[in-house]
Amino acid sequence: MEAPTVFICLFIVCLSVFGLSIATDTLSSGQSMKDGETLVSSGQIFELGFFSPGNSQNRYFGMWYKITPETVVWVANRDNPLTDSHGFLTFSHDGDLALVNQSKSVVWSSNMSRVLKNPVAQLLDTGNLVLRESTGLNSDVYTWQSFDHPSDTLLPGMKLGWDLKTGLERRLTSWKSMDDPSPGDYTCRLNIHGLPQVELVSLRSSKKYRSGPWNGIQFSGASVGSTAATTSVFFYGENEIFFVYEPRKGEFIARVLTMNHSGLLQYYVASQRSNAWNIMYSVPNDPCEAYSTCGANSICRISRAPICDCLKGYVPKSPEEWDLLIWSGGCTRRTPVNCSKGEGFLKLEKVKLPDLLEFWLNKNISLKECEAECLKKCSCTAYANSDVREGGSGCLLWFGSLIDIKEYEENDYGQTLYIRLPKSELDFLHNSDKKRRMVIAASISAIAALFLLAIVYFHQIWHCRIKRKGSKIKEEDVNLPLFDLATIFKATNGFSENNLIGAGGFGPVYKGNLFTGQEVAVKRLSRNSGQGLEEFMNETILIAKLQHRNLVGLLGCCMEREERILVYEYMQNKSLDYFIFGLISRPFI
Repeated sequence: MEAPTVFICLFIVCLSVFGLSIATDTLSSGQSMKDGETLVSSGQIFELGFFSPGNSQNRYFGMWYKITPETVVWVANRDNPLTDSHGFLTFSHDGDLALVNQSKSVVWSSNMSRVLKNPVAQLLDTGNLVLRESTGLNSDVYTWQSFDHPSDTLLPGMKLGWDLKTGLERRLTSWKSMDDPSPGDYTCRLNIHGLPQVELVSLRSSKKYRSGPWNGIQFSGASVGSTAATTSVFFYGENEIFFVYEPRKGEFIARVLTMNHSGLLQYYVASQRSNAWNIMYSVPNDPCEAYSTCGANSICRISRAPICDCLKGYVPKSPEEWDLLIWSGGCTRRTPVNCSKGEGFLKLEKVKLPDLLEFWLNKNISLKECEAECLKKCSCTAYANSDVREGGSGCLLWFGSLIDIKEYEENDYGQTLYIRLPKSELDFLHNSDKKRRMVIAASISAIAALFLLAIVYFHQIWHCRIKRKGSKIKEEDVNLPLFDLATIFKATNGFSENNLIGAGGFGPVYKGNLFTGQEVAVKRLSRNSGQGLEEFMNETILIAKLQHRNLVGLLGCCMEREERILVYEYMQNKSLDYFIFGLISRPFI
């Protein structure tokens, strides 16, 4: 009888050991999780347990991607770390999830308002930790869910915004550092004052970025949107206002948005076949996306140098500072408006609408009625449609200074803003436009003559032309690294004038330093060159193939958004024309 007894005992021990090695996605009433044990979602996507970030010795309870355990997406006890590995997760007598330390003190709780008799916690494949009655295990109704309490990461299906019935706000808050997940200095939230806007807020310097108001189709000027991995959805109802990314079926998985400790909101995507996360874009991505870079009553244009300019009818408040490229003081009116006769509006297209600081909103009147309302109010400085759908409707009026306006190259992002000006300014602009049209007409005639001469010239040398291989570019032809815009932007200090080393008809050239320490020359092709993506790619392939010891090496290129950029090796000892002709190049002004 002893042998069977020993066998049964060994069998039970083996089952116990085997059972601990099998990951489950649920924790039921009466069970607990200690440090070293985890829950894993049914599809093996997310894992929940205890961890120590970076070089920290503290222990936290949180969630991460199973394929990349270092990618933590949610932390329960951000403010109350455990100092040892003796903590455990259990259920309280009310059915709450509770994280308890060695001395049996609760350091974190789900803190539900409702009591559960037989609670079950389950980790879903979406990355949502949910709590509900055991009888509703297959129900989509949750008593509590981690999606309502984000940390620094917005996962697909997670809402960013407000539950207006309960007053719950779902926002992202950065970690304090890579080793410390406690709430840091930066927050990403949906501001619903007036019209909703996505904002990045710094505890030290207030707003860091804003998207622009919701216009019925998108956030005016927003750079976030649908991608190959997700579809962006905005819901604007009586009980809820939120922004959410819905996942698409395909080869990509998205971590979507992470508010990092440096103040950047970054969109991550990974292939199903690899464990590497790639940054699709970051916000803010350039100086014009940073909040109010140019100060009040100004406009920021990233394609120009300098990037800041006063709005028409305005002049720099401190001309001396603007000469030093210090724009924070902004601009002031050259001639005040005071409801006098002849005042009107200047149409400004393709812009991010100003921040909603002092404003008036009426969703039920037309653009013409909106103009009349602005003229009746002497302190009104600008107006625009609040909704761009079906030709436009609704009215936004701005009072006082106009803050954080950015111009875009394409209509897809911006809207039209109408800025109030006195009669003298409108007359001046009208006369300037008339002279400009005359100059343009004369220039067109001259260009037409030159064009005809060029046709004759190229007809004579037709036999010297290079035949193109075809209109379509094959991916295998591009044997060059593709730099992302953020890398180039950082390398050139934001295309700073201090880095400008020359310019030509095709655009400026900047000196830059890559994160590897390598010095490069960055040629930023002018957006007015008329060169399309296909022409740029064909030209890049040709240059890449023409490598020679006496030619500067082409290291890579960038084709992000509207940018067309070439990255060359930096040449220390001046250019060939210097040695032949003794020329000294001058910076472009």
